[in-house]
Amino acid sequence: MATLFERMIQLADEVFEVKHDPNQLDVNEEVIQRLFQIHPATVSEYNEGEGPAAWVLVFPTTSALMHSFLKGAISEKELFEQTPIGASYDSIYLCSALVLEEYRRQGIVKNLSTLSIQSICKTNQIKQLFVWAFSTEGDACATQIAKLTSLPLLKRENPKH
Repeated sequence: MATLFERMIQLADEVFEVKHDPNQLDVNEEVIQRLFQIHPATVSEYNEGEGPAAWVLVFPTTSALMHSFLKGAISEKELFEQTPIGASYDSIYLCSALVLEEYRRQGIVKNLSTLSIQSICKTNQIKQLFVWAFSTEGDACATQIAKLTSLPLLKRENPKH
């Protein structure tokens, strides 16, 4: 039987298909290290001791980069690569959230995301959130997170859903 970690990797491959889309952010150790340089609260995980059951990735950026991304002028990968380290950020990208099926509908993503956003807001004047949802569930979750944080949510259209 696959470990929780192996199942999370498989879920990420199935949902995002990053290996077939070079414009998406392919999260690896190097990307995670840079995310932590952007802000320590960018990567979260829910783990009851047996391995990760949920991963959430959010990162702050500038509104100029956000608008370029939302209108399709830059890719998700370029959004990440062009986000400066140590800048004054005013936008947060709700990048990805993955939850194993048996852990869904428990508020895990909302809680992890909200805590990350609150932490980022302590040192940045965040004005809005933005998302590129890959599912109706992801879209609904992003809307709930925006309500919980009282921040407006902007969306990039996804032709897949």
